Amino acid sequence: VENEEEIVNYIADNNLDATASGSGLYYVIEEQGTGAQPEADSNVTVVYKGYFTNGTVFDETDELGISLNLNQVIPGWSEGMQYFKEGGSGKLLIPSSLAYGRYGTSSIPGGAVIIFDVNLKSVN
Repeated sequence: VENEEEIVNYIADNNLDATASGSGLYYVIEEQGTGAQPEADSNVTVVYKGYFTNGTVFDETDELGISLNLNQVIPGWSEGMQYFKEGGSGKLLIPSSLAYGRYGTSSIPGGAVIIFDVNLKSVN
């Protein structure tokens, strides 16, 4: 699986308790949350920080977060946010196949693993 070694090494180096979902996504539940659980087409408000395995941050919200539809984001997010309930937080470790692929974007190189610290504020 593309990026698997990089993700597994990052998990080991950072002593993370991560779960493989089977799609290539790994996730860490730090706080499960107790509220509503989003579905693949839910609109959610989430606070996040996105960074590479080297720690370089490429995107970050403020503490209020942003609202987005899970059917309009990268597959790693659509899947990953469904593992949390409102109030939940953790990490999504996303291979490029579930993110921006081999071509990347202006701020994300092709083939890059991206990691998000996420805090699910609400399912709207």
